[in-house]
Amino acid sequence: MNLIQGLISFILHIDEHLVDIIQIFGGWSYVILFLIVFIETGIVIFPFLPGDSLLFAGGAFAALDAFNIWVLVAVFFVAAVIGDTVNYHIGRKVGMSISPGSWLGKVINQKKMKAAETFFNTHGGKTILIARFMPFVRTFAPFVAGASRMNYRYFAFYNVVGAAFWVGLCTMLGYLFGNIPIIKENFSTVLLAIIILSVLPALIGMVKSKFSSQPAR
Repeated sequence: MNLIQGLISFILHIDEHLVDIIQIFGGWSYVILFLIVFIETGIVIFPFLPGDSLLFAGGAFAALDAFNIWVLVAVFFVAAVIGDTVNYHIGRKVGMSISPGSWLGKVINQKKMKAAETFFNTHGGKTILIARFMPFVRTFAPFVAGASRMNYRYFAFYNVVGAAFWVGLCTMLGYLFGNIPIIKENFSTVLLAIIILSVLPALIGMVKSKFSSQPAR
């Protein structure tokens, strides 16, 4: 049981274990990072995997010459695009007819799924781009897009543009901040700040939605 719990903790906090991964796997670390980003964006039952923090951490380690920054950006970008594409097709195949009593319905966070659906209905195709910076919604948005039968070319455009903005911004911020001594010494604090900033848009959206739903006096 301790071994399983340790493995789960390692996966959920893989951004904090990059040093160990790099030391053990060397060049294969790129493959591991690719798989994590692909699964987080492409498999609807894994929205809890690290996303923004992993990109930021990867960029910070690239600043320390642990990764080639351009190869890293390319790996993250391809993983993000393919992940959303797979998720879209899963949603198109499965649809929104998931029974809450089914095993898939029990695994998927229904509240987060509903939030993504509401966000999608409000913002349309832009959701795919905006959701890149919103944990959980990022994983559910392409699934909802597929289930809603969004035009694939329309989806693909926002998928590529969103992936470019998300990967470029988070990774390069990590790369630039990784060169500043005070950031190196307070790396965990920086990661926490990135996570808070990534959640902030979702919180603002929830507050606006709550106030807009109240009847006018």
